[in-house]
Amino acid sequence: MEPGGARNVITQLRRGTVEHCVLALLRDRPRYGFDLVRELSDAGELLTSEGTIYPLLARLRRDGLVETSWQESGTGPPRRYYALTGDGRATVAAFISEWSRFRDGVDRVLGLTAPPPAAGPARAPEGSA
Repeated sequence: MEPGGARNVITQLRRGTVEHCVLALLRDRPRYGFDLVRELSDAGELLTSEGTIYPLLARLRRDGLVETSWQESGTGPPRRYYALTGDGRATVAAFISEWSRFRDGVDRVLGLTAPPPAAGPARAPEGSA
């Protein structure tokens, strides 16, 4: 692996998951951009810079997964809030239903968890016939 390979791995992992994490954060309530940045940063390695969230939010809006509204702020200029649309809710629900299966598969391949028990044909208990 080339120098800096660990960083490249994290970058690749982020690409596939950050948009779904943003959608998940919007499940409970609308949020403004910097609020999302703070949440993702607090969660760990999910966000590298504030500049990456706004292009992502613009794309989610274009794709019809979020909608926006302007709300007054008590501490400065109005803020653009992002809220899930019906399609956004369906997208995050689909991701959640697939995530555990995907994560568990990766964990098994990496040797972090035991493989699931083999599903074989059902056998009758001994002594029954």
